[in-house]
Amino acid sequence: MPVLVMKFGGTSVATLDRIRRAAKRVGVEVAKGYDVIVIVSAMSGETNKLVGYVDETSPLYDAREYDAVVSSGENVTAGLMALTLQEMDVPARSWQGWQVPLMTNSAHASARIEEIPTDNINAKFGEGMKVAVVAGFQGISPEGRITTLGRGGSDTTAVAFAAAFGAERCDIYTDVDGVYTTDPRICEKARKLDKIAFEEMLELASLGAKVLQTRSVELAMRFKVKLRVLSSFEEQSDEAGTLVCDEEEIMESNVVAGVAYSRDEAKMTLLSVADRPGIAAAIFGPLAEAGVNVDMIVQNISEDGRTDMTFSCPTNEVARAEKAMNDLKTNGELNFAEIVTDADVAKVSVVGIGMRSAAGVAAKMFKVLSDEGVNIQVITTSEIKISVLVARKYMELAVQALHDAFELEKA
Repeated sequence: MPVLVMKFGGTSVATLDRIRRAAKRVGVEVAKGYDVIVIVSAMSGETNKLVGYVDETSPLYDAREYDAVVSSGENVTAGLMALTLQEMDVPARSWQGWQVPLMTNSAHASARIEEIPTDNINAKFGEGMKVAVVAGFQGISPEGRITTLGRGGSDTTAVAFAAAFGAERCDIYTDVDGVYTTDPRICEKARKLDKIAFEEMLELASLGAKVLQTRSVELAMRFKVKLRVLSSFEEQSDEAGTLVCDEEEIMESNVVAGVAYSRDEAKMTLLSVADRPGIAAAIFGPLAEAGVNVDMIVQNISEDGRTDMTFSCPTNEVARAEKAMNDLKTNGELNFAEIVTDADVAKVSVVGIGMRSAAGVAAKMFKVLSDEGVNIQVITTSEIKISVLVARKYMELAVQALHDAFELEKA
């Protein structure tokens, strides 16, 4: 039988009624002749609640125990979805990560998938099981401990299963009906895209768009997985949602495909760092070891052998970053005057594969923000994106102004 992967996010399984609605969609695909692998997230709000328990118990927690706690949310949903399907006379069985087994490395709380053996699930399909309901977001390490894939990891689980099983496609069901040019809650002119290139989706996801997890798009692009994002709350058709695909499948596109933002950003500056060869490695090596995800980096011109080093990171990693830097200073491994942290900033980005061959995008972006009185603090660019760090109070204004300036409401 052909295999279909269907992933349901937290809002799509937030209540028993929503689980029943999702199960009916699965039943429709089973009736078409598919063997279905359903990947489920925890019920909406459950993961945040579990993370809160961990943070309250141990702010600098053991990541192995963090995984043991937060992975439990998906187990509950998987069991409830399997029971619901059984009540509909659909042969279904729930699977936790270790039962598949979904093999990962040992990087707890941000593990990477290494292998998904297909033998166990395929054997059950051969025995008459029609639906394997797999707990997303989790796997098992070489040491035999539960691991989790990072927030949004159920998307990655779904794409990885689609690749491993050679699925016909991977449908990601969420609370929005596709990928938009920007967040419709911020800009009412936002337009749903019928198609978006893997590279554009990858940039948008990494820059704050919460529709898909970054690593899920990386996997889809690498293994050419047909990926579709659609709503679990609307009537379904073959043209529903947004197809994430190769650039070659998109005939023509706007220079800018979308505007992304991230409000959970902090800017940190090490003042008066002793400037010497290897100073960047001395700073960012320990930050990486502490699990701090550094994004933008700016180093000032050296003066009298001293320089300032500015970087951005997620706000929830500021404490780890400060501890790592202060430990280096205490140990005499790094010489700087002080750390200045600004947690009241946001990152705003424009993304588009058309930027490769179009001049003037950066100039237009900077002029639009200038006209709106928005001061740019940090800038980074790549071939298909430009990101700026601005004061958080200007974030929504910046997103709306850029969306209008690049006329993204037009197809």
